[in-house]
Amino acid sequence: MTTRYKMTVAYDGHLFHGFQYQPHQRTVQGTIETALSKMTKGKAVIVEGSGRTDAGVHALGQVIHFDYPGKQISPERMICALNSIMPLDIIFKKCEVVDEKFHVRYSAKGKWYRYRISLDRFVDPFKRFYTGHYPYPVNIEKMKKAATDLLGTHDFTSFAASGGQIRNKVRTMYYVNVAKNEQSNEIIFDFICSGFLYNMVRILVAMLLEIGRGKRPVNDIPRVISAKDREQVRETAPASGLFLYHVFYENIPEKYRLDRD
Repeated sequence: MTTRYKMTVAYDGHLFHGFQYQPHQRTVQGTIETALSKMTKGKAVIVEGSGRTDAGVHALGQVIHFDYPGKQISPERMICALNSIMPLDIIFKKCEVVDEKFHVRYSAKGKWYRYRISLDRFVDPFKRFYTGHYPYPVNIEKMKKAATDLLGTHDFTSFAASGGQIRNKVRTMYYVNVAKNEQSNEIIFDFICSGFLYNMVRILVAMLLEIGRGKRPVNDIPRVISAKDREQVRETAPASGLFLYHVFYENIPEKYRLDRD
């Protein structure tokens, strides 16, 4: 007898070697599974994540599920129990009991990633693990205009790093936003898509920054998409600025469906 729990977790990815379990490495999955084994007195519990964030990537809204053996624990108690034994760079925010047919990855309708870039001239020691760094003048309006060409359903092969195992690279981009935070001197990039390929957000950010700096024409994205060639965008923004912001398990809300405009 097991109970399937769906939980939302936030973590600071700086000291983790990514989400997915790896032998002899500190990972998010491994840390949570170790904690659960303490609660079950040694019984193994496998944690499934909605996505495998890389080393240094953060999450505000990662979602996991696992099948907990033995007597059912209320969601409130599960959150309290896990948070009491988590390291300080992980915290559970939500918990619910779900049907065994629910799968944290296959049931997802879309994901929201956010990327932060600091425009400071020098690297701020208090930002260095949580932003990318781009100390060059950029045109925000050019990036906003270019980003609209990402909306809709496309083959995103040109924005997928080598090493990914997914063959079908067709995805639907529902929402893209580029905004300047004057107070922090940062650019905030938001992407909501049906799914993301390996390093896709970091490659998209790198290309938009090249457009903003004038190294590429504003209308270059359709050409790059059509090329289906990773060599068209060689740069990749650093992991430090990337956050898994939210995972959607219902249809994408209409206010985020810019692809329909």
